Amino acid sequence: MPEKYSRRSALGLASATAAAAALSSTKASAADGYKVSLQEGQTILFQGDSITDCRRDRKHQRANDPRGLGSGYPAIVAAQLLSQHAELGLKIHNRGISGNKVPDLAKRWKVDCLDLKPDVVSILIGVNDIWHKLNGRYDGTPEAYRDGYYALLEETMTELPDATVLVCEPFVMRCGAVTDKWFPEFETRRAYAEQVAREAGAIWVPFQKRLDMSLNDAVGPAYWAPDGVHPSQAGHGLMADEWLKAIAA
Repeated sequence: MPEKYSRRSALGLASATAAAAALSSTKASAADGYKVSLQEGQTILFQGDSITDCRRDRKHQRANDPRGLGSGYPAIVAAQLLSQHAELGLKIHNRGISGNKVPDLAKRWKVDCLDLKPDVVSILIGVNDIWHKLNGRYDGTPEAYRDGYYALLEETMTELPDATVLVCEPFVMRCGAVTDKWFPEFETRRAYAEQVAREAGAIWVPFQKRLDMSLNDAVGPAYWAPDGVHPSQAGHGLMADEWLKAIAA
């Protein structure tokens, strides 16, 4: 582990360190039973790439606006939370941008995350970090992904010490654009995302695990993500269901 990554105590992450210690039994995971307890008036932010963006209308970015939430898992989650917990007055935003990688999130993090002062930050990022590399449009290594992701969480937890961060598992299905050349590097990057989440005390949402468990003889990978990367409506529904397991309102 590189020195800049491992010296957490020197990075001003007191709150993250405390959270990680409290969750040392690896309970920092929706699957493990650790949940976000929503409170009245909280702001929830979804961040990521095209999987999160999902054709949202950037002209309509006010909280809870269906045009600004897109048509994917953030919109499905928002519909569930806003209908089932109307009394909380939640404010939900989607700021995913198609094509983004970790460095792209870092460049716009102040405006599209910190300035919104979210109480809950959900991040799904990683597929473009390898896809663009395979296409010759990016040269970032798995270690650059890991370190950049950790720096993003460091900044978030320093500037928003009371916020809860959910790190969503990057995923692919073995079909469409996803060929053997994606592996084993994609698995390395996915493992780094989980490592970063647990080191920072963030909640891990296991999307890949849930999608893999949904494969059988009758339902293949293309049912959940036709091109191997972008979920179908069924795939988004499965993701929303897994994400909601992290909520205890």
